[in-house]
Amino acid sequence: MTKTSDIKRAQKASLLFKTISQLYSNASYDNKELLGVYITRVEISADKGTCYVYFYTPDGPEVFQEKLPLLKLYKPSLRNALAKGIANRYTPEIFFKFDAQQEKIDRIESLFEKVKNDLHE
Repeated sequence: MTKTSDIKRAQKASLLFKTISQLYSNASYDNKELLGVYITRVEISADKGTCYVYFYTPDGPEVFQEKLPLLKLYKPSLRNALAKGIANRYTPEIFFKFDAQQEKIDRIESLFEKVKNDLHE
């Protein structure tokens, strides 16, 4: 059974994902070094005080770690925009992480593609 608090947290995470994605898109348009790094999902803690923004790049976690300092430069302006754009008492603290889950999904999809190609041969 789903609790109302879980639903509200999911709705807030969805709103944060939309807002952060738009802001990140604008930032990557201005700074070409951010191209190739994509936001895959946003999670918010149970107390709504922490927001985890997950990024993925096909080039792997090493490239993400190289670009992380650049991403962190945008954190203050991102929090400021969130504070103005989202009707909430507190703006969550933002943390950037590499999305290893997406890497697993890509690996599984490539295996499916290989099996599909093997079946057609």
